[in-house]
Amino acid sequence: MRSEVFKLYENRDDVTLTSYIIADSPELMNGKKRPAILVCPGGAYLNCSDREGEPIALRFAAMGYHAFVLRYSTYFEGKSGFPQLGQEIPPKQHCVHPAPMRDIGKAFLKLHENADQWLLDTDRIAICGFSAGAHNCAMYSVYWYAPVMTEFFRQPANKFKPAATILAYTLSDYVLLADAATGQLDPLARGLFELSVLAFTGTTKPSRELLAEVSPARQVNDQTPPMFLWATAADSLVPVAHSTIMATALATHKIPFEIHIFEEGMLGLSLADQASSGSWSQNNPDAAKWVGLAEAWLKKRFALPLPEKSDWETLMESNKQ
Repeated sequence: MRSEVFKLYENRDDVTLTSYIIADSPELMNGKKRPAILVCPGGAYLNCSDREGEPIALRFAAMGYHAFVLRYSTYFEGKSGFPQLGQEIPPKQHCVHPAPMRDIGKAFLKLHENADQWLLDTDRIAICGFSAGAHNCAMYSVYWYAPVMTEFFRQPANKFKPAATILAYTLSDYVLLADAATGQLDPLARGLFELSVLAFTGTTKPSRELLAEVSPARQVNDQTPPMFLWATAADSLVPVAHSTIMATALATHKIPFEIHIFEEGMLGLSLADQASSGSWSQNNPDAAKWVGLAEAWLKKRFALPLPEKSDWETLMESNKQ
């Protein structure tokens, strides 16, 4: 496997793309191109979680896909940690919408640029996000073809097209979240919402129009790619309604989708096993099933272009004749 870290902007160290390229071999793909999965970790637009980066990429690589981890624009510029609740933080323009989803677009251009060298099938690139990273992927999924991407980069829409999207405990409707936060008794949920909104919109009081603009469930259209969604009913920070509302919007627009809601589990489970856990509380055997379900869903669209029989099997059969 070839792993490298690429800076997507010359003057910034925080926005990076880490590759996990599967080495080619005559016994494997023999020069054929592989599909790829681009992973966006969560972190409330304040940072990017390590737990939802490399462990996820390695699991997708084990399925046979090239994998990439995008550390997109966040408030703390890639540094770990969160401020204390109630602590006032000033707005920073580098991470304000639409910067994070444009970072996904920048990553897509990098993938297209290196597709031949990496043996990457650019027609089959999926994006996978967690929490705020899932919101970023959902935003990209409804805006990838729009002028906010194509005119900004001066590139045709086909360079940005995602083939599929995987959303884990996604935030899909900021209007819904704002209304919930108003009456939210949990100070952690309310405080995290306020910090995240400031980081992502640049203001503590975004207009309803802006909140609707950054609510991908309200922006689903016929250009939105097929989606796989999963969440837990027990999530107290991002209500499960964000996943079900997104699923309803997809159904309304006849976009293929699959959704799985697990009964138990906190926000931020990632793989929900020890490969991505920082504590035993982040292990959940039921929720961990999402990986196998996502793999089966991906195979419907991303099955590797393998021959029916290996060269060895063909040789053995010819010797029997």
